[in-house]
Amino acid sequence: MNYIQQAYKGQRHLWMFILTTILVGGVFLGNFIIYLTYDQADLDAAYDLFANIPSSLNLAINLVPFAFLLGLLFLLVKFVHQRSLLSLTTARSKVDYGRVFFSFMMIATFTLVTFFIGYSMDSSEIVFQFDAGKFTILFLVSIVLFPFQIGLEEYLFRGYFMQHIGVMVKNKWFPLILTSVLFGIAHAANPEVGAIGFWKMMIFYVGTGLLLGIMTLMDDGLELALGFHLGNNLLASLLITADWTALQTDAVFKSTAEPSMSIVGEILIPVLVVYPIMLLILSKRYGWNNWKDRLFGKVTEPPKEDYKIIE
Repeated sequence: MNYIQQAYKGQRHLWMFILTTILVGGVFLGNFIIYLTYDQADLDAAYDLFANIPSSLNLAINLVPFAFLLGLLFLLVKFVHQRSLLSLTTARSKVDYGRVFFSFMMIATFTLVTFFIGYSMDSSEIVFQFDAGKFTILFLVSIVLFPFQIGLEEYLFRGYFMQHIGVMVKNKWFPLILTSVLFGIAHAANPEVGAIGFWKMMIFYVGTGLLLGIMTLMDDGLELALGFHLGNNLLASLLITADWTALQTDAVFKSTAEPSMSIVGEILIPVLVVYPIMLLILSKRYGWNNWKDRLFGKVTEPPKEDYKIIE
């Protein structure tokens, strides 16, 4: 049974899907509604209000709700859908933490190397602001709470939505595209969207969602996506910050540059060049094959003897 077919191991009534989507995914829908209905000046005022709170406390306040929502998702999957959490995580017989670690190190290494190359070439708009006390608090908040934040996004978008929508539409390409678009929309209220521009950031967010979705479908599990997402967000929190990003922290460095992202160098090259190279690396390491069927194939119900619904 492949990853999407794991949904057959539980109850799949439509009302269960709607209930879980509203209770767990409502916060992301709320963010998008805020983006659509609020004036940018009002959003900027709200961001400024939160900026007056100590940064690590502000980060904790923003991340703690993800822990409760992830717990709620797990409870709904376990007791409403009557499924194991393993089936939501991977098609393997157990979670492969080695995959999580490898993907984490891949994005962390890339981020550190490219940052320090750029820093050595031009550091005029980057300030070294390391404060041992503040950074220690930030580090503790980050390593404790970011796993819940990225866990919710991966288990909800690449896990729950990918599996259940795939079973509904009986194919793999539609949930891959839809969950990637929803992943982008879920970040629409982030301050960098207003600072950089909606369409630029949507290309980046949706492109990242596609990368994580392809990882999940090709590898039949969330492990690689979890590791990549965690490595990306931890480095975004700990390495460098800016006043116009969602993560304004006591990071080691701070960018003083005006908010901008080159459509070619900072959006299209990562999405169209760097991400495919990373997928190639993963495909070589884990022996991926049959890309067409894994990404565009049909989803069929497996024989009853191949799975058992938890009673």
